[in-house]
Amino acid sequence: MSAVLDDEPVEQSLAPSRACADTLAASVVIMLVMTVVQRLIGFGRGIMFCHWLDPEEIGQWDVAFGFLNLAAPLVVLGLPGSFGRYVEYFRSRGQFQVFLRRTAIVTLLASIVAMSVMIVERNWFSRLIFGSDEEAPVVAWLAICLAVVVGHNFLVALFIAVRRYRVVTILQFLQSLGFAAISLGLLAVWPLGATMVVIGYAAATLLSAVAAIGWLRHLTGGEVASAEPVPHVTFWTKLVPFATWMWLTNLLANLFEVIDRYMIVHHSGMDGHQALRQVGIYHSSRLVPLLFVAVAGLLGSMVTPHLSHDWEAGRRDAVARRLNTMLKLLLLSLFAASLAVLFVAPLLFEVAFPSKFHGGLAILPWTLAYCVWFGTIAVAQNYLWCAERAALGSLALLVGLLLSIGLNLFLLPRFGLEGAVWATSAANLATLLLTYQFSRSSGMHIDPGTWILSLIPVFLGLGPWISLVVLIAVSMTAATGERVFSREEKRQLLDSAAHALRKLRRAGRKSAATHAPLMTR
Repeated sequence: MSAVLDDEPVEQSLAPSRACADTLAASVVIMLVMTVVQRLIGFGRGIMFCHWLDPEEIGQWDVAFGFLNLAAPLVVLGLPGSFGRYVEYFRSRGQFQVFLRRTAIVTLLASIVAMSVMIVERNWFSRLIFGSDEEAPVVAWLAICLAVVVGHNFLVALFIAVRRYRVVTILQFLQSLGFAAISLGLLAVWPLGATMVVIGYAAATLLSAVAAIGWLRHLTGGEVASAEPVPHVTFWTKLVPFATWMWLTNLLANLFEVIDRYMIVHHSGMDGHQALRQVGIYHSSRLVPLLFVAVAGLLGSMVTPHLSHDWEAGRRDAVARRLNTMLKLLLLSLFAASLAVLFVAPLLFEVAFPSKFHGGLAILPWTLAYCVWFGTIAVAQNYLWCAERAALGSLALLVGLLLSIGLNLFLLPRFGLEGAVWATSAANLATLLLTYQFSRSSGMHIDPGTWILSLIPVFLGLGPWISLVVLIAVSMTAATGERVFSREEKRQLLDSAAHALRKLRRAGRKSAATHAPLMTR
């Protein structure tokens, strides 16, 4: 008899995999440490790009990278985006290898088709991405890079879904380090601007994907497979509805993230070269804020399997409590980090960046604000995903996307680059608040502290000193009252910090004991 893919709990669990999952606390520590190192490499790489390339070439790379982020999930129909929700479901039924094989085949075929279409229609894609036919040769390389990125994203999503975060951080570290080394090396030998950057990114991503094969074999070898066949109709009926919404969500999220730059290219009233130059200046203001988005996005994808596990176990209130705490910690941390960036930004733009990017400093406060909100959206949507109300998450992004387009059409021709950033900021805040409202309608209680901390990034646009006063006031309120963090939340946070400190002390004593015999010899 065929295995039935239903929503009933599995009473007898299969033998656990040899590939043990990481806990959420350990995952966050691993993610933070590796992300800091990885993003420092990326930040250094970005500074070097700004030194070696002119603003127009930086603009070309910016819109090319935006296209990769937009197209990669689009061509694979959202399948990797559903891994965090359903890998555990199929894995617990002994159907993990069936799941992996079928989704891998679809992903491979879709990436080949997308690459072929881009190469054949490279002139059309050049106009779409860069605003002119002149960049058709770059599009050919971009098509190859897209296929490689699709494969890499598939592997990263898989390892995140099975909670192997050490593998994920190593892969992303390899990609970041390889991208810096390869692209800068290519630019030093063949200074062909954005083309060499695209080639370097493709090579580094391929290197990281190849490195994942060994871990993938270990992962699949440790799984116990069910002997019962899984009909295709039953399999895809379970997977496709959620994957479709994830596909739409990814499309809207990535459009939402890149639409302002494409509005500059196509609707600013500037010629193609000048528009790309403005995108390059915009890029310089996003180098640091995008670090925050990357951390928040990784955190959002990491917590999905853990929250999904609680949800499937019937702990719906625990999902809401954990998510509220994560959101508040994330918002407060990103606001404080943004404030620090505002204080050091003048030195950064004067010393690290050439004077050709001075326009980026003027728009930095609002760039920081909307990146805080955009990163928070990636975490906030987890409740809707667990509740299988991904359609509401997509609706929030659609409203924000339409608002961004409308505001850009009005503000961009009148205020130039600043108008684009103002429009994007308003659209991000509206999307985050709408996501909260949809989560409330789906059963989630939104703490007052979550609402308060979601609004304070507005003060970044008023300057660093006003923002500092706000941060001090909010921090004192959080420490002395219960409006921001409840008493239970503060107790849990203190317990978690004490537990982490004890583990560090034990690790230090163990290391000292290990090296003591060597010192006495």
